[in-house]
Amino acid sequence: MNSVILATVSRLLTGVLLVFSVFLLLRGHNLPGGGFSGGLVAASAFVLFAFANGFPAARSMLFFTPHVIIGCGLVVAIVAGLAGNLAGLPFLTGLWDKTPLPVIGKLGTPLLFDLGVYFAVLGVTTLIVFSLGEDGEEEE
Repeated sequence: MNSVILATVSRLLTGVLLVFSVFLLLRGHNLPGGGFSGGLVAASAFVLFAFANGFPAARSMLFFTPHVIIGCGLVVAIVAGLAGNLAGLPFLTGLWDKTPLPVIGKLGTPLLFDLGVYFAVLGVTTLIVFSLGEDGEEEE
């Protein structure tokens, strides 16, 4: 698609959507939102950019391949789950720091698990859409 308006607006909206996805991520361990919805919004930002500017440009914006993002997300989520085991508690038991941070609140393993889900969802969604989109570009 060669729309100048879409290409211009997508650059602005990509940043807004990524900031909103981080807001959803940080809000989610206490209120509705979290890693899944934040990851979907972040992936939609990259998909919008890909539709407007091409899939190679969107892939270069990611810094890492979707496979690496998925792997990192899974590792972070598993580490968050195993933190309870290291403390002698059941798997996925929530552990929190005593001192709250000004904007985020108390840091803990639920937020770490949400971060892992965020990256896993971002990686899987972008992998699917980029694979489908790049297959469509080759046929043309």
